[in-house]
Amino acid sequence: MPRRSAQEWIRLSMRTPGILIFGMVLAPCGWILDLTATVAPNWRTLHGVPNIAADEFIQQGIWEVCRASSINTGGDCSLSDVTYFDNQIIMVAQGMMVASLIVTLGGLAVAIPGVRCWKDSPNWIVAGLGGLLIFISGVLTLIPISWYTHIINDITSVTPLTDVRVGYSIILGFIGGILEILGGFVMFIGICRCCGGKNRGERRVEETRRQFSHQRAPRTRQPVPSLSRASSSARSSVPYSKESMDEDVSFPRAKTPAGRSANTSTSRPYDDDL
Repeated sequence: MPRRSAQEWIRLSMRTPGILIFGMVLAPCGWILDLTATVAPNWRTLHGVPNIAADEFIQQGIWEVCRASSINTGGDCSLSDVTYFDNQIIMVAQGMMVASLIVTLGGLAVAIPGVRCWKDSPNWIVAGLGGLLIFISGVLTLIPISWYTHIINDITSVTPLTDVRVGYSIILGFIGGILEILGGFVMFIGICRCCGGKNRGERRVEETRRQFSHQRAPRTRQPVPSLSRASSSARSSVPYSKESMDEDVSFPRAKTPAGRSANTSTSRPYDDDL
């Protein structure tokens, strides 16, 4: 990051930089998806369980186990499965998912004062720290989600594992964690100037002055020749005289035909003349 004493930077506009808007939009979206993945009891589903109806299946989350049906919308979430909740991944997922939600809220609380543009430029240090917290919250989400998916068939339960399928909470958790990682990373790179300051909507003062001086170059004034009008006694509005028109002719004029001599004789013509 160049020192300010060496190079001066200027904001191109008073608008909030795009990287901060990008992060502030993705972070809440990721938090909502992570919240849904945390509280929803559908990290995995068990189908084909004996001693229950064919249209029923077991949904297992990190907080409760439910029995659902593909026909009825209601379900029974009062099932207990001590063996399932004693797995290490369940305890780790509970702690990390809750921590991810809290860290995301903390990151947003830190980033909002830095993003607000009531000054000429945002507070990039504060906004970058908020982005770092959001990035960490996304990592905290992806770790238990990935671990659970990797060992989904090895997690023990009192219910026989006949047909194990991934639940929608896993998918929502993956999407939410990726959104938080992208949003936090984009906000964090605002701490440093890269791409010539374009990532922060800035430009060097020297380049801006050079550009404006080139665009606003002074125009040279062209001298306009003055027209001297010939003064006449009649003060005609025509700026030239008849003599100048006769002299300034670039093509030959037709000659005036000579006048015929009039026969003033009143005598009658002779026969020879006829």
